[in-house]
Amino acid sequence: MKIFSAELIRKADLFTIENEPISSVNLMERAAISCAEWISINFKLNTKFAIFCGNGNNGGDGFAIARLLYSKGFNVQVYADEKTNKFSDDALINLKRLKNINEIPLKDFDEFEKITLESNVIIIDALFGTGLSRKLEGKYQKLVEDLNKIKNTKISIDIPSGMFADIMNEENDVIFKSVVTLSFQFWKKAFLHPESGNFAGKVIVLDIQLSEDFPSDDFVIDDELINGIFKPRKKFSHKGTYGKSILIGGSYGKIGAISLAVKSALKSGSGLTFALAPKCGVEILQTLAPEAMFIEGGEKNVTEINIVDDAIYGIGPGLDTDSLTAKALIQFLKNYSKPLILDADALNILAQNLENLQNIPSKSIITPHPKEFERLFGKTQNSFERLDLAKNKAEELDIYIVLKDHHTQVITPEKKVFYNITGNSGLAKGGSGDILTGIITSLLAQKYSQEKAAILGVWLHGKAADLAAEKYSKESMQPTDVISELGNVFLELNKKATTWL
Repeated sequence: MKIFSAELIRKADLFTIENEPISSVNLMERAAISCAEWISINFKLNTKFAIFCGNGNNGGDGFAIARLLYSKGFNVQVYADEKTNKFSDDALINLKRLKNINEIPLKDFDEFEKITLESNVIIIDALFGTGLSRKLEGKYQKLVEDLNKIKNTKISIDIPSGMFADIMNEENDVIFKSVVTLSFQFWKKAFLHPESGNFAGKVIVLDIQLSEDFPSDDFVIDDELINGIFKPRKKFSHKGTYGKSILIGGSYGKIGAISLAVKSALKSGSGLTFALAPKCGVEILQTLAPEAMFIEGGEKNVTEINIVDDAIYGIGPGLDTDSLTAKALIQFLKNYSKPLILDADALNILAQNLENLQNIPSKSIITPHPKEFERLFGKTQNSFERLDLAKNKAEELDIYIVLKDHHTQVITPEKKVFYNITGNSGLAKGGSGDILTGIITSLLAQKYSQEKAAILGVWLHGKAADLAAEKYSKESMQPTDVISELGNVFLELNKKATTWL
């Protein structure tokens, strides 16, 4: 799914209006119907709504939603700023329609200060949409601050009021804090970054049939994209068909990390899987993953990395940054030219001397978390700046960057960005990144392209984590639980990919 900027959304609206064709007020009605339908289905036990409407088209959505919810039997009260008498044309049409229904109370914002809402009243925010270009001030700032203090369930229409769609708000900007945001047609970039995403709550994207025929370099990894990437295993195939994965890592006391990477590579379909690790880990690895073969790379640390033909390397989990390990890794990278995956201590070794970044083979994949990214490329003020820097570095080094975060981003050398929306905070545990390294290494060995391996890899990782969280809770789920759920994710993918004749 494409992510559109506020400007592209405006163009999509206009294009739809001109080419469907449909009037702007009828397009607003379509959007309002989709919201009212979703709300009535998901909050059918709640009967009372307080809808706060601005003077622009977002307010027009709110007026229409109020009318539609009332027609479905809900108790609705509406708050607006009628004193200004400056409404957009479509908002004014829907305000007049609302006024024709005497049973819906229409109150001024000032009256809200004198009212205490019952706890079962759901608040709907339809104050400002994606056209907002400056921070909230004056009465709107105070209103949103007051609404944020109330513990009632809150829903935002299209975007939380006060939030900018494409750029980061200032730290002290006031933004409506929603439990649910009903977004029209597209994800907004701001929903996917930690500084602003918390205000949006759970994002529901409603299809209102806007034209998507505009180019974008930002995407959300959705089911449609994944179904187009995933390749079921062929009936007539053998272990050689699915590649050779070599996971390199482990050191004394950190054999668990490389074990997780190896197990996840096996669970992701790698045809032949090897663990290149120090001798001190052989018994652990052979016990935990007997399906994988062992290559000795040193005594207590990896000090020797040999090149094996027709293999895909995933390097870093538990590797340590010992001087002899660092020397072995840099020497290997200088002599190796095929794409590979670098993670964890492999990245920390590169960060010790940034000139070594030039030794990363073209089209390789690196998987840093924010702190590892900072060591490699420098500090940034926020996740928006970090992403911009990652796009520049991916282009400069001709690599793919899997920037791990709550919504992990896959950044291509062409500066395209794919946001992952599977996964949960249960992955905020040591070992989760090692699993991702194993998954992506396995997929690359199975001849997925670098872009597709990274996209499918982060989606699989997150989807398995969601299944694990359902079984064990985010608090108690372990990385090994995530590995165990990979099989269920593949079962689901294969069912969707099966064509019955």
